[in-house]
Amino acid sequence: MKYTLDRSDTVTALNGATLYRIRYEDDTRGGYLQSTANLDPTGNAQVYGNAQVYGDARVSGNARVSGNARVSGDAGVSGNAQVYGDAGVSGNAQVSKTSHYMTLGPLGSRNAFLTVCRDSKLGISYTTGCFFGSREAFVAAVESTHGDTSHGNAYAAAVMLADHVVPAFTPET
Repeated sequence: MKYTLDRSDTVTALNGATLYRIRYEDDTRGGYLQSTANLDPTGNAQVYGNAQVYGDARVSGNARVSGNARVSGDAGVSGNAQVYGDAGVSGNAQVSKTSHYMTLGPLGSRNAFLTVCRDSKLGISYTTGCFFGSREAFVAAVESTHGDTSHGNAYAAAVMLADHVVPAFTPET
């Protein structure tokens, strides 16, 4: 889908980058990109709402990113995947089907959203607030911060659900 970036409508990403509002060829306002490298103009991929795509992240194919979702780092959203709401897809996450990630929330003492994605380096990555890391690192962080409290138990339940829902990255999935 063809588009331009509106240099007069900007926001600042969490990493400090300036993001520009998308204007599709039919004059529809889209979400925000750091550069045209973030969204493939040759397919039907779209970023809309207040969604943000930045860093070396890329959206392609028939993928949709919407709501307040953020796609960053070296993440890729492709195929027919839909990333929406308050999802945060980052690192080396590779989402080509909607089943390649899940977002739960609000959780924890900050009422944050937890996004779990298949990841080409970690197998599966966990993102919430300023935390990004592996399942093992996430479980350790939850244990040290929340222990056996209602917040810790809610995060433990989220991890168990993710274990059954989000497939680990393999090149063929």
